[in-house]
Amino acid sequence: MAHDEPQATGPTKLVIRNIGLLLSGDLDKPILDADTIVAENGRISAVGRAKDVDTEGATTVIDANGTAVTPGLIDSHVHPVAGDWTPRQNQIGWIDSFLNGGVTTMISAGEVHMPGRPRDVTGVKAMAIFAQRAFDAFRPGGVKVHAGAPVIEPGMTEEDFKELAAAGVKLLGEVGLGGVKDGTTARQMVAWARKYGIQSTIHTGGPSIPGSGLIGADVVLEADTDVVGHINGGHTALPDGEIRCICEGCKRGLELVHNGNERAALYTLRVAKEMGDLHRVILGTDAPAGSGVQPLGILRMVSLLSSLGDVAAETAFCFATGNTARMRTLDCGLIEVGRAADFVIMDKAQHSAGKNLLDSVQLGDLPGIGMTIIDGIVRTQRSRNTPPATKVPTIVHA
Repeated sequence: MAHDEPQATGPTKLVIRNIGLLLSGDLDKPILDADTIVAENGRISAVGRAKDVDTEGATTVIDANGTAVTPGLIDSHVHPVAGDWTPRQNQIGWIDSFLNGGVTTMISAGEVHMPGRPRDVTGVKAMAIFAQRAFDAFRPGGVKVHAGAPVIEPGMTEEDFKELAAAGVKLLGEVGLGGVKDGTTARQMVAWARKYGIQSTIHTGGPSIPGSGLIGADVVLEADTDVVGHINGGHTALPDGEIRCICEGCKRGLELVHNGNERAALYTLRVAKEMGDLHRVILGTDAPAGSGVQPLGILRMVSLLSSLGDVAAETAFCFATGNTARMRTLDCGLIEVGRAADFVIMDKAQHSAGKNLLDSVQLGDLPGIGMTIIDGIVRTQRSRNTPPATKVPTIVHA
């Protein structure tokens, strides 16, 4: 069962040294020429060669032992409910399991699996504010869960979105999972949400759970949400022509999820690549769901897109980190000074046919995780869920 966030008791300085490969999360420069990261009080303060950065006074020193360091992975599409429990699968500890899969940040696409989820406007707002408050105060294992994503319902007015924003709500749940399923009404409500700084996502494809319905390209384009949620279906994808129509008809985020149609994900990636729009591609799992909980879902998407989608492994990692951070206006996801010190230390899995981490991912293997770090604090060491890594980091001072 997940534990609450460990707390630092004073000023902290983390040094990660002997990094063999540093992935930035930035599509423009996915690999950095550096072997050392310094983070102070949970923020990256220096990235470079050991001889060029100040490592004195470190409260924690980690020897990466030549392994790879990436930004913490971001799951752009989850459905939390209460703490680290999901009623959809009656499973406890799912967020902690995702942490063992390298996920350090999650974005709610709506708390839709709540038993008895209210559909009236007052109830919709109350539940969103509750979820936002609860996950702001409780971080299982340190994972940052951005929750409180109301699913819009008929009768909501501009004042409702203003009230939600004032209460701290920053997300809309999947448009189409509630009573609003037409493009005209959705577009008006999405515009109200955007006016008050609330980001939006839409359900794309066939129905996923009872109560949801088909949302086709026409509604997606008219609604004009900030993210096209699971464009590869959740699970049922739209025809290729409609997927291409969405890709070409807007410049919003193209979200590919684990709990979707894998062929459609590869098709979307190919279209985005043809258009020179790889910066729009972000990754989620759409878990927990009817298909269960996938702790390694983001890693599996990175491996899938790299091995079968004809993109370099370091590029695929950007889809799960920097692309999402920029799309979602997060302070993590990139290895650069001032960003949150959220990292995953990994290596190729033992006995992988790949020559190194990137080669192994390009061949379709999952990496082995040796450590996760959030806000400069070590949260897990060798993952209980990934294959064992060939090499693992060590804590030499703490």
